[in-house]
Amino acid sequence: IAYTYCKEVVGIVGENFTFPVQIDQKIKEIVWKKNKDKVVEWEDQNKPTYFDVLRDRSVLMEKGSLTIVNLQKNDADTYELLYWDSVKDHLLNFELVVLDSLPKPEISCNTIDDELVLNCTANFQWSLNYTWKLSNSPHSHQNQELSIPLKNVDIATNATCIIKFSQTERSSGISLSQCLP
Repeated sequence: IAYTYCKEVVGIVGENFTFPVQIDQKIKEIVWKKNKDKVVEWEDQNKPTYFDVLRDRSVLMEKGSLTIVNLQKNDADTYELLYWDSVKDHLLNFELVVLDSLPKPEISCNTIDDELVLNCTANFQWSLNYTWKLSNSPHSHQNQELSIPLKNVDIATNATCIIKFSQTERSSGISLSQCLP
């Protein structure tokens, strides 16, 4: 068996999670297991067979990856993908971690020197992607903090902070008029 790797992967409760697998050679046979129990089995030309472990919530994708629909806390486990490409067997292992859903981000703002500084925070145990959008600008800013020179602040503008992890996003907004003294 060509044993390749063990990888930690992270999903969020409620989302549809797909294991990051991309098999480029022709596959003849696939078995996905969750902690030694079969999830799905597929052989060339046949339809996949799904087993009780994730019977109504798993989908075998074209390139061999597995999608779990509506991820639950108890889906967290070790998953194993065994596939045969008509030359040899390959084995991939994944350690799936399932996190609680994303909190709503909190926005704070204050004026420092000649700038209005907006800060976005979210209590989450993994690092998040933060994006700021201003209602009067098409550009977005990839940062946890956003500074705007006071002379450019338009009080009619709304600022939105969007946090993203995996495929899940949450956002909060604030009107810049709330930030000014």
